[in-house]
Amino acid sequence: MHDLVTVEEAAEMTRLSPATVRWLISVGRFAPSAKLGRRRMLRRVDLEAWISAQFEAEAKKASA
Repeated sequence: MHDLVTVEEAAEMTRLSPATVRWLISVGRFAPSAKLGRRRMLRRVDLEAWISAQFEAEAKKASA
């Protein structure tokens, strides 16, 4: 079973506000998520991969 996190937990992990995380999800610029029952959830592995991708993108910008 995948380790799931809430939007609020994802916000804490990324040090973004929950509103910003929700907005990023809505425009397709955040880790994949799914609505399970009444809550939007993310898989921890997807969130960690998204965070790593952000660092890689910044490293490419810095070296360009």
